[in-house]
Amino acid sequence: MNEIEEKKPHLKRKVSLFALTMYGVGNILGAGIYALIGQVVGVTGNISWLSFMLAAVTGALTGLSYAELSAMYPKSAAEFVYTEKAFKVRILSFILGWIIIFSGLFSATTVALGFAGYLAALIGIPSIFLVIPLAITLVIGLSLINYIGIKTSTWTNIIFTLTEAAGLIFIIIIGIPYFGTVDYFQLPLTTAPFAIFSSVALIFFAYIGFEDIANIAEEVKNPEKNLPKAIIYSLAITTVLYCLTAISVVSIVPYSTIAGSQEPLTTVAVAAIGPIGGFIISFIALFATANTVLIMLIVTSRMMYGMARDKALPESLSKISKKHKTPTISVFIAMIIVIAMLFLGDIDIVAHATVFGVLINFILVNLSLIVLRRNNPEANRPFKLKPNIGFIPIIGLLGVIVCIGLLFTFDWITLLINGLIILGGLIVFYILKSKIETKTPK
Repeated sequence: MNEIEEKKPHLKRKVSLFALTMYGVGNILGAGIYALIGQVVGVTGNISWLSFMLAAVTGALTGLSYAELSAMYPKSAAEFVYTEKAFKVRILSFILGWIIIFSGLFSATTVALGFAGYLAALIGIPSIFLVIPLAITLVIGLSLINYIGIKTSTWTNIIFTLTEAAGLIFIIIIGIPYFGTVDYFQLPLTTAPFAIFSSVALIFFAYIGFEDIANIAEEVKNPEKNLPKAIIYSLAITTVLYCLTAISVVSIVPYSTIAGSQEPLTTVAVAAIGPIGGFIISFIALFATANTVLIMLIVTSRMMYGMARDKALPESLSKISKKHKTPTISVFIAMIIVIAMLFLGDIDIVAHATVFGVLINFILVNLSLIVLRRNNPEANRPFKLKPNIGFIPIIGLLGVIVCIGLLFTFDWITLLINGLIILGGLIVFYILKSKIETKTPK
């Protein structure tokens, strides 16, 4: 490291393996399972647990690619760094980072509205009067936590994660007396046998988040070892919780009833133990939704910071607070954009739009792994995927194939949303490029 690099401000390494794993578990659990399980059960019925298992396998294929790459390049704006190292095509890396930023912003916006809806219902005031003000208050409060520092953010995340995991464990426990009362391989009569595979695309929204572990790499202790471990641990923990929750849900309440519920887990808890169960789950859902918003704000601000540091976004976004060692301007910009977007949001549409962007991201990450294996075989790889065919890691190749297959399950609205995001990214890229060329002396 040269003298100039040493003088640059750096993010502090304060995140332990436990905190990093809880960060991953919290991001994966988030609001997805609380909001989407009703729609999943409506499509797949009693066999919904298998849909969650297939989604987990799909995520694990790319998760293991992230494990190898994150150990090689433990930096913020992880996906941007991987594609830059592999393809050396700035516009490709930029568009990927741009898609990830917007996926995070869309997720934070939708889940903030979900938080406000739960809170308004708990305090007994019509949500039409409170949703926007409560959502704005949440975003401002969590942005302040994000600004204060990663240590404060991770401890907040740990508390929220343990609480939301407790909610799922609660559903599993009250469902134990009902286990074995239904056929767990039964699809709804209106569902085609192969619909279980198309449902994986929606369920995937409940799994995305493990990849965001890589985006706080510069704040992780011993990242070469802890990043791969945290990705694997968080996927394993959440898969067990999801599958047991899906089994418990359909055991307690008929899948047709759950499918029509706006608050599916609350409906299940009320059916099992009465109104107190509904209150408990609704209260826990506040932590689940708030945790997701917090993590999305952290990840999005770090992606902006990392891209700005590499001069792919305006350099002002890489400014770090001298006191808190957090990316000040990026934190503020993420907060403002989410607040502005709070007047949008249909969780189903936004969930699909988010997953589509994430699948594009996963395809490029897996391809980056394959290209780096070919072009840079001697690089230090603290964690290396096996088995291989020549230089090609089989798991990374399967990750590409599966993610491409899932892209064909989306509707035209999803394609339009992501098309507009990419178009906006291209415009910004060429505007910034022209400014840089103008400033550069010939």
